[in-house]
Amino acid sequence: MGELKFRNAELSDLKKIVEIYNSTIASRMVTADVEEVSVESKQQWFDEHNPETRPLWVVEDAEDQTVGWVSFSSFHERAAYSGTVEVSIYLDEICRGKGYGKTILQYCIDNAGKFGVNNLVALIFLHNEPSLKLFRHFGFEDWGTLPDVAVLDGIERSLKILGKRIS
Repeated sequence: MGELKFRNAELSDLKKIVEIYNSTIASRMVTADVEEVSVESKQQWFDEHNPETRPLWVVEDAEDQTVGWVSFSSFHERAAYSGTVEVSIYLDEICRGKGYGKTILQYCIDNAGKFGVNNLVALIFLHNEPSLKLFRHFGFEDWGTLPDVAVLDGIERSLKILGKRIS
């Protein structure tokens, strides 16, 4: 694995961002969406990100190929929660299992303070063991469990809330 580069996403990246996101739906491991989403349906989500406080980064390899994306999203709309963000990491199918997630999550931890972030949280299905392992490797702790809150293909799934204090 070569060095990864992070850059702020541009509107022209949204199609690839959605493509990567949609590639995770069928596994029923990563998202509670059960059908593919459209670029148009993600426009508002895209617009809610900004380079100053809620970045959405495209992650590229040494050959400038997009390997994935990562975002900081507001945990809650109320102002008192502004120092806490949800971190979401999505990798292109051919890039999964290659250690990119560790590099990306380390980048998020190292740069969180620049965005006024004190806490990073991740919402991860209890059956998504690879993602749980990744976040726990970096010291994320169990901050909560929402039992059987999602139904995927008729199976109830629980959601873990993992968190890490940054500052």
